[in-house]
Amino acid sequence: MSRYAAFVLLLSFGLVFRLSHGIEVNVTDGGKLCLYANLTLSFSVSYEIAEKESKTVVFEIPESASSKDSKCDDTSPILMLSFGEGHSWSMNFTTKDKSYQADVITFTYNLNDSSVFPDSLANGTVTVTAKPDITNVDMDTCYSCKSKDEIQASAEVNMTLSDVLIQAFVVDGSRSQNLTTCAADTPTPAPTPTPTPTHNVTNATTVAPTTNASTTAVPPTTPAPTLPTPATGNYSIKSGVNGTACLLANFGLRIGFKQNEKYQEVNFEPPSEASGSCGVNRSELVLVSNDITVKLTFANDTKKFRLQAVNVNISTSSGVFVQSNNNLSLWEATVGSSYMCNKEQNFTITPLLSFYTFSLHVQPFDVKNGLYSTAEECLADAESYLVPIAVGVALLVLILIVLLAYFIGRRRNMATGYQSF
Repeated sequence: MSRYAAFVLLLSFGLVFRLSHGIEVNVTDGGKLCLYANLTLSFSVSYEIAEKESKTVVFEIPESASSKDSKCDDTSPILMLSFGEGHSWSMNFTTKDKSYQADVITFTYNLNDSSVFPDSLANGTVTVTAKPDITNVDMDTCYSCKSKDEIQASAEVNMTLSDVLIQAFVVDGSRSQNLTTCAADTPTPAPTPTPTPTHNVTNATTVAPTTNASTTAVPPTTPAPTLPTPATGNYSIKSGVNGTACLLANFGLRIGFKQNEKYQEVNFEPPSEASGSCGVNRSELVLVSNDITVKLTFANDTKKFRLQAVNVNISTSSGVFVQSNNNLSLWEATVGSSYMCNKEQNFTITPLLSFYTFSLHVQPFDVKNGLYSTAEECLADAESYLVPIAVGVALLVLILIVLLAYFIGRRRNMATGYQSF
């Protein structure tokens, strides 16, 4: 009876629990194993229901999840698991010197799936990203972490990884027996106790300290230095290992964000490589640099393309800052052309997140021969041409006025000359 009452209590708070189980993935290329994963993964997602209330569901990725969209690559493989009605989870890897790391986790869930999200008021899919703490994994080894790793992807989404065994780069089709173990599984040695010294105090005399009052000048407040123009990153996504570019982008990016009531700005340092995907109606660009992950999602409606969604994850000394907006209409241009804006632009992504772009040029669809198509320029660039054109027109009008005045004056002088005879 008590178990039944507890279950009813959990349902009343909108929580749904499923039995824990793991999933094993073997990705092959040419009949040989090229990527291996065995892990337990659960999600906690909050969403809006009727009467401005929210419900939280907790579920695990099923064993039946498909890995057909996973990709093996010499430099940037992707582990992707698709399940249910439009849900997917992926982890991107990159090499660094003689090791590899996981760059970004992307989780997409479909609120239209009533079996997982009953009574949801929102429709469509939501995508969140997070940066996992999987770094410095030796090549030809498996990353192993039995401990639970709780990852906050947004205010609404938490993911929990445990019992993880991953080898993103499998050599010669055989999984390595060597392990690179996570720090959480490494036991921390107990600190050696420090003996407490004993003191024999005799004839102790209490002496009152002498305080010399003095006035200390408070240093003047120095304004925060202005950030320099961010470096421009050049990015391209290829359709295959040896394919041509299907997405091109170059821009400098400054990110403004408000965390714990404090606003700050940071220049995004361009990474050496980018990851992402190209599609007919949807393309993605994922950039990871230092403690910042930026994911840009572009949409194509056959006539126009636009930047539809932005997901940002920043690790700071104050915690993890996560913001996303999946309903944008930025950087719009005709499909088959590119979008360009050399001027600095400021975009409000969310009330807590802003983008400042410099020397922006992007083409997420219909890239031909790996080159940009004719660019459609932003309004700011178009307006920059108006000033010299206006000045030129004004000078031309002034010249015409001077010439007209000259000819009128000359004709009057000639008429006066004739009358003098």
